[in-house]
Amino acid sequence: MAGNTTLLALLVFTVVSSITPGPNNMMLLASGVNFGFRRTIPHMLGIGCGFSTMTALIGLGLGQVFVLYPAAFTAMKIVGTLYMLWLAWKIATAGPVGDGTSRGQPMTFLEAAAFQWVNPKAWMMAVTAVATYVLIEHPVLNALLLAAVFGAVNLPCVSVWALFGTGLKGWLQAPRRLRVFNGLMAASLVASLWPIIAG
Repeated sequence: MAGNTTLLALLVFTVVSSITPGPNNMMLLASGVNFGFRRTIPHMLGIGCGFSTMTALIGLGLGQVFVLYPAAFTAMKIVGTLYMLWLAWKIATAGPVGDGTSRGQPMTFLEAAAFQWVNPKAWMMAVTAVATYVLIEHPVLNALLLAAVFGAVNLPCVSVWALFGTGLKGWLQAPRRLRVFNGLMAASLVASLWPIIAG
């Protein structure tokens, strides 16, 4: 019974943390608007696979590296901040919505997977899950199971944001509306840097 209760609690945590606003979902929303749902699929898959891999590795002890070597964590925060600022600039300067060939390209699978390592919300989610939810009294199997649960739940949740963006595409045909929208998405991405700066 305790195991079922823990699994249910993990599922609730996974759904809520995956579907609420954050850097990944803001970028998927913008990608849905600028490139459409189909061209955003590699981005979505990269998020799910990248985050699941990160969760598994943290559960297997990677998080201890940053405890032992704080300078490595500081370096990651600096690189992450610069990268997210660059992504915000790309979103803010995206071209007009048209036939799906707006300026720039959607994020690739590998880019989205790598982005999880500099995403503050992803780190918070993974560390919290590993520290809080013990489904099996075996560290390796527990880490792999946590990663599997996140992998299964994450894709449907993040797909909602890409679909929402795709739905907005017609309304954002007007260049002025698109500029405002992309500016707001870029500002939201910059605002999500606060956990990195404050930490």
